Amino acid sequence: MRSRAPAPQTPPPHPKRAPGPTSRPHPPPSHQPMNEPHHSPTSWPDARAIAARAAVKEAAHAAPVMRPLSEALGQVLAAPLEALTDLPPFDTSAMDGWALAGPGPWRLPIDEEDQDHRGILAGHGETAPLPDGHAVRIATGARVPPGATAVLRSEYGTDAGDGWLHASAAHPVVLGQDIRNRGQECRSGDQLLPAGTLVTPAVLGLAAAAGYDELPTVRRPRVEVLILGDELLTEGLPHGGRIRDALGPMVGPWLRALGAEVIGTRRLTDEADAVYAAVAESSADVVVTTGGTAAGPVDHVHPTLRRLGAELLVDGVAVRPGHPMLLARLAAGNPEPPTRPARHLVGLPGNPLAAVSGLLTLAEPLLRTLTGRP
Repeated sequence: MRSRAPAPQTPPPHPKRAPGPTSRPHPPPSHQPMNEPHHSPTSWPDARAIAARAAVKEAAHAAPVMRPLSEALGQVLAAPLEALTDLPPFDTSAMDGWALAGPGPWRLPIDEEDQDHRGILAGHGETAPLPDGHAVRIATGARVPPGATAVLRSEYGTDAGDGWLHASAAHPVVLGQDIRNRGQECRSGDQLLPAGTLVTPAVLGLAAAAGYDELPTVRRPRVEVLILGDELLTEGLPHGGRIRDALGPMVGPWLRALGAEVIGTRRLTDEADAVYAAVAESSADVVVTTGGTAAGPVDHVHPTLRRLGAELLVDGVAVRPGHPMLLARLAAGNPEPPTRPARHLVGLPGNPLAAVSGLLTLAEPLLRTLTGRP
């Protein structure tokens, strides 16, 4: 955070207004190397579109990460979720009551030694066929015996103790009633969810029911945050011309909320070699810097990118606050592992409000592509 050049607080133009000096659309930059700088600021919609496209190729070729269900919450599906089994996997009873065969009244089991008085319970294997004109107790979720034609709810039947079951006259039995047929919800191979779906608790339950022990998920991009500025304090009250760092505690959580794995937040002094070394040596897929994106005497982000031979994709956006934000593609070299996405750098202004504007303008669409979110 820098106090010497606070960003103006004028809101961006309304999208329906006629184009003015700050809202006139600009063509996307030609993605030139840093030794051929692009000086015209990019429009806000174009900047977001460029950021969303910046890592499409890398995201498409990234290998999925298989995660057990217990570790998949909050991840993104890297492939469609297809049913591995029919749901239900067999005909089941939708209610507690009696499984019936044919029209009534129905003969109940007489010898409890041959038939458990509790009837058929959930979790029991396949039972003997039910003869026509007979009934047997059945629990919700239990496998319906072969030959059964309907289930009679407990409250709709009468067992007078004479060995016969009668249905209530007010609730006549209909063929197939209260039986959930095999494959009623889905068939094996049906697509349940598309790739790009966020894994929620409901998704975990569906995946488990469909037969999954683990899920293919998109690898979260690794992001490192570099906080630039000699004037920043990490604790205590401002004093001696120095101010508290408001971005260090804020940017990391923002990035996690956008789907990134934040591997660290480092604070650097306003020295050109320190900034260059930190960016060049970072193992992150995306480096996010705060401050130093303008052209002041201690603004070292542009010189660092030139030294690294980076490709500048966005150099300034026609928006307030946050105008001096930038996006660059760093020279990939020979990354390890070879499937990791190309490295990018998002340069945020030092003013906190402008930095958040830059996060949502450039980092959000870039990370949305890298995390496979729609």
